[in-house]
Amino acid sequence: MRKMTLLKNCLALAAMLAMGLNAAAQAEDPVVEPDMLYVPLVYDNDAHQPANGHALNGQNNGLYRLDAGDEWLQQAIAGSDRTHLARQRAMIANPQLVAYNAGRLPEAPPEGVIPGDPHKAMLTIAPAQVVVENVTPPEAPAVPLHNWLHVFNASLQFTQAYISGNWYQGGENNLALLGSVNWNCNLNTDVHPNWLFNNALSYKLGIATTHGDSIRKYMINEDNFLFTSQLGYKAVKNWYYSAMLQFTTQFLNNYKVNTRDMTAAFLSPAELNIGLGMTYNYKKADDRMFTLAIAPISYNLKYCRNITDINPTRFGIDAGKHCKSTVGSNFEAKWLWRFTPNVMFTSRLYMFTNYEYVQGDWENTLDLSIGKYLTTQLYTHLRFDRSRTRDDDWNYWQFKEILSLGVVYRFATVN
Repeated sequence: MRKMTLLKNCLALAAMLAMGLNAAAQAEDPVVEPDMLYVPLVYDNDAHQPANGHALNGQNNGLYRLDAGDEWLQQAIAGSDRTHLARQRAMIANPQLVAYNAGRLPEAPPEGVIPGDPHKAMLTIAPAQVVVENVTPPEAPAVPLHNWLHVFNASLQFTQAYISGNWYQGGENNLALLGSVNWNCNLNTDVHPNWLFNNALSYKLGIATTHGDSIRKYMINEDNFLFTSQLGYKAVKNWYYSAMLQFTTQFLNNYKVNTRDMTAAFLSPAELNIGLGMTYNYKKADDRMFTLAIAPISYNLKYCRNITDINPTRFGIDAGKHCKSTVGSNFEAKWLWRFTPNVMFTSRLYMFTNYEYVQGDWENTLDLSIGKYLTTQLYTHLRFDRSRTRDDDWNYWQFKEILSLGVVYRFATVN
């Protein structure tokens, strides 16, 4: 019964398609493939557009025209257009005969082999046998290993103030510039996991105009050269047996206001410290880094090259002497925390004692980047030194603070 119903539907569909073609073809006989009349109707949600640009005429608007005779092509295009239009009309007039929807058609059966069995009059579908040849995969390109990681940044900060002569609090116009250069060269711990070798060099120079000094038009308010180095071999986890070196000095001459009394010069003072101990090194990506170096055995050398113009006792050196060496202990802690890509905080705490006096430095820098090249920095430096003469106001403490805005340039390299 089901087969008879399907046969009747196919015959009715063929008759309707034939009627549609006869109605569409008035000027000439269409060229239609007979098999198209018996293909089930499939709704594809796409209204057919004739290839030649006209619905039911044999004219051509210039599309698909060949340089030579193209009657055969135009006839094939016209036949295809009329076939699709006839099927479309049949679906509109008799939607109940639309058997399938293109968006819901089942997937095609997998590719296979159909062997036949004449004895059983049966065909079976066997999966195709895929033969994979032994192909050697290409070798992955070698990734270069870099032993050293370099980070360099330079900045130029400036501050400017204008104060009118009648300002109720008084004050002076001034312009200050602060330049800094930092270079870090560290051994790549990913390549050498058992070794630690960090080197850092920094130099800061600050110059400010001064109207209170009748002898000079500017003054040096910052002149600090610092080099540190750590060499270590892993002991356990993040701890290393290590040797540490630190050297600091300044380059330019500095004077007291309205006098020619020199307070500092190149290698006056200079300080060298060498220690042996343990170092703890922690790093979490590039956002947080912490290093703690403890040296129970430490050698400290203080040096003043110019003792003619500078009093060496200001640096903890005996009068008339160029240098003074002591043995004691020291430790240094460094911390870097990048809160966001534009906000970074760094801190350094250093202390040395020979068990008679204590001296220490605590430096903090808050760096706020504005875009790629602009930055605002807040720098504070707190120092304690019992080897120097006691001050009536600050005792053995010293303090410096600088707030500045300027430009910065950074880059990183490997080798």
